[in-house]
Amino acid sequence: MKSSVVVVGSFVQDLAFYTKNFPRPGETVVGDFRPGPGGKGFNQAVAAARAGIATLFIGAVGPDGAAHRVRPFARGAGLHAHFVEKPKHSTGAAVITVNGAGQNQIIISLGANLGLKPRDIPPAPLGSAQVVVCQGESDYATVGFVLRTARRNGAITVLNPAPLRAEFDPAVLRHTEVLIPNESEFAGLVKQCPSCAAILRTAPFNARGEFSEETLHALTSDALQRLCRCLSVPVVIVTLGARGCFVSQPDVYQRILAHDVEVVDTAGAGDAFVGGFAAGLVKFSHNIFEAAHYANAVAALSVMQPGTAPSMPIAREIARFLKKRDHQ
Repeated sequence: MKSSVVVVGSFVQDLAFYTKNFPRPGETVVGDFRPGPGGKGFNQAVAAARAGIATLFIGAVGPDGAAHRVRPFARGAGLHAHFVEKPKHSTGAAVITVNGAGQNQIIISLGANLGLKPRDIPPAPLGSAQVVVCQGESDYATVGFVLRTARRNGAITVLNPAPLRAEFDPAVLRHTEVLIPNESEFAGLVKQCPSCAAILRTAPFNARGEFSEETLHALTSDALQRLCRCLSVPVVIVTLGARGCFVSQPDVYQRILAHDVEVVDTAGAGDAFVGGFAAGLVKFSHNIFEAAHYANAVAALSVMQPGTAPSMPIAREIARFLKKRDHQ
């Protein structure tokens, strides 16, 4: 069966700890331990699959049986998964600490994810997918190869540059049709872009010092649109956490407010948005704003549950949530 959405990216084993307060340096606190599958790529693929869209995940693991253990979860989510084993690498792992307010702190070891190379990517899925998604937890040369190949074959290419690592190559943006950074990643991209830096020196920015998340939040929508456009990507969607998201297209933009929900765990919320957006592009015939509204709901539902991949909502939950919100 052909997959409408193909996600090429990271798989990690989540080691999540839930505690009332984050430990201070040198302090030990007691918490609940909940391991599970994760990784930005895998989370995004699970979100798209659970939303009811035929989805394929392509990623790498070490020779430790991780792929065998996670396959039942993938099948239960309706996700097709292609794992490439890298004998010289360990499977990626993430230590996640979540406090009583649902905030998280994460340390990740990418392991086998950085060993995923262009030669490991089967060509057929990239030739038939409607949407192809990559993130920043893979080798950037592989990300560039996947996006370039997919766009050449007519797919909508989506890049979530998370995390924005020091070796990020802005040239990959040439093959990106939809860029989805969060506030800190957007600030990092703006600082790397010469045309954006030039704009920041003009009115109404008159930026002095570092462009930061705080600077971003103070911008008007018109000003934020100008910065999005200087990145030279057709569609830029800046996710703004509890503030929702900002959707920028060449001639139009829109702020979409976040849904007011009871937050349990924000880990994986960005992945829920990206996977939900990919699914929304298929569901709504490539309508960017409809897909972003849908993604906003997927992200809201994800933070109401603990975990990353396990917290991704299913299609009927999303439909019920949106119907209820539309009548409020």
